[in-house]
Amino acid sequence: MTRPFKVLGIQQIAIGGPDKMRLRRLWIDMLGLEITGNFVSERENVDEDIAAMGQGPFKVEVDLMQPLDAEKKPAVHATPLNHVGLWIDDLPKAVEWLAARGVRFAPGGIRKGAAGFDICFLHPKANDEFPIAGEGVLIELVQAPPEVVAAFARLAGA
Repeated sequence: MTRPFKVLGIQQIAIGGPDKMRLRRLWIDMLGLEITGNFVSERENVDEDIAAMGQGPFKVEVDLMQPLDAEKKPAVHATPLNHVGLWIDDLPKAVEWLAARGVRFAPGGIRKGAAGFDICFLHPKANDEFPIAGEGVLIELVQAPPEVVAAFARLAGA
């Protein structure tokens, strides 16, 4: 079985809590990550600080998220490790191939994510129609930009 795409590496981890300032105390103040952006979305019920570790194509985001309204869904704080994001070299091919093999995707399809890359999510729970899912973990697939694809290809050839 030949896969028409590659998972290149970790693009991000997203950590949720009721108060992102408490998350910042650890990740920014103690561990020294740098805040590189902020994303607020009513639709996604999130106020998120985007922090970073590493550099260039190997930079990994650590998204520190709190809900805009703790009573609304999605409850980005209900699971402390909210999701893991994976760099994908060809997101449309990955989605097509995985869906054809029974992988369940969360609603929303491919769209622009908080960092500006095309993204989609694998659903954390399987169902009868789509028997393969994240087994409790939300997984974000992120279209890697050309420079990230090239850097991982160089690393693989080394």
